Amino acid sequence: MAEFDWFNRETTEAQSAEDALAWAKEAYARLKAQQQGAPEAPLDTPPEVPEVPEVPIAPSLLEQAAAKRDERLASVSLAAIEVKTELTTEIQLDSDFLWSAEVLAAQGRPAAQVSIEEIDWLGKLRRGMEKTRQGFVTQLLENLGDDPLSEQSLEQIETLLLKADVGIQSTDLALDRLRLRMNEAVVDAAEAISLLKQELREQLESPLGKQGVAPLLAPIKGRLNIWLIVGVNGVGKTTTLGKLANLAVRSGYSCLMAAGDTFRAAAVQQLQVWAERSGVAVIANPSANADPAAVVFDAIGAARSKNVELLLVDTAGRLQTKHNLMEELAKVRRIIDRLAPEAQVESLLVLDSSQGQNGLRQAMAFAAAAQLTGVILTKLDGSAKGGVALAVAAETGLPIRFIGAGEGLRDLRPFNSFEFIEALLAKN
Repeated sequence: MAEFDWFNRETTEAQSAEDALAWAKEAYARLKAQQQGAPEAPLDTPPEVPEVPEVPIAPSLLEQAAAKRDERLASVSLAAIEVKTELTTEIQLDSDFLWSAEVLAAQGRPAAQVSIEEIDWLGKLRRGMEKTRQGFVTQLLENLGDDPLSEQSLEQIETLLLKADVGIQSTDLALDRLRLRMNEAVVDAAEAISLLKQELREQLESPLGKQGVAPLLAPIKGRLNIWLIVGVNGVGKTTTLGKLANLAVRSGYSCLMAAGDTFRAAAVQQLQVWAERSGVAVIANPSANADPAAVVFDAIGAARSKNVELLLVDTAGRLQTKHNLMEELAKVRRIIDRLAPEAQVESLLVLDSSQGQNGLRQAMAFAAAAQLTGVILTKLDGSAKGGVALAVAAETGLPIRFIGAGEGLRDLRPFNSFEFIEALLAKN
């Protein structure tokens, strides 16, 4: 039985929602009862939390609720509402929880169906994006102030977006939208931020529409799916593959790993450590400098014999300028296409967020050899350049499929454009 199926997590359009505080209290009461092993509180029973002033229903949840968050926190006693979770974290009805509640409620998620992991992950994402956000949101609000949007403020917004490594093309598209609206009517600060969020979300979602694929990348149940994980040295490919395996197992999929990185010393052993943590088998060749294509050949045979749903293929890190290594990667892809024509194949490029615009050049070089279908962004929690996700989407046309914000086994999640932009532009 899957703990929580992240691959088929609900994704809906942002919408107006019920009051975020009432939503958060309902979700908190259910999660608290769940952790204590007690029956869940009926949905119509007020949760056991301190009384707080009534908050009127806001016409736009995220715009209005965020402004009231500080007032709510001042009225809530946090001492009596801590709860231990299996994630070795404490969930509190604090700013992270309330912000997560706002984001989930704005996507139409019922409080009764939200998991602890979702709340925990959104809090990590918000905290992980802090380095990118530092100064960005504060300066943005200061530049906009209480005055209507102007050409001068547009220039300042442009500078801030470029500093966050959003990229020239993505920045130009965002400014064009703001300028168009500004020429039609007076635009105040709240509307400008709302328009900016909408434009950035649409840019992140644009590759999905062009490729005609679903917002979440999920293995197809009951058939072989092969995901090829590629990238340069040091971006976290093997670690990412281990986290993907854990995510798949906990989401109810059978999984197998192929140790195709036969070049780097101890790469196979590292992958085996990750595999043991999730109870996943590894197909490997212990010989020095073994042929990666031969490992993939054996792994496909093993996956078929065991009716495995997801085969994750690790590859050697390589610079995009090393043509012989890039050709080896192309050979692995040809083996996959020849031996498993019925498989659903994804080729995912792992990019280190802290590398910023350098990642774009990597993406373009890998695209031809590996027939890329998507990107995984890692190390968002240690980067001040989280805006590179927008540059990748706008300039490569590749969808962001997963993001990592932490070193833990569970710190990799499917990408959600709405949640990403809210975390990028969240108030500290």
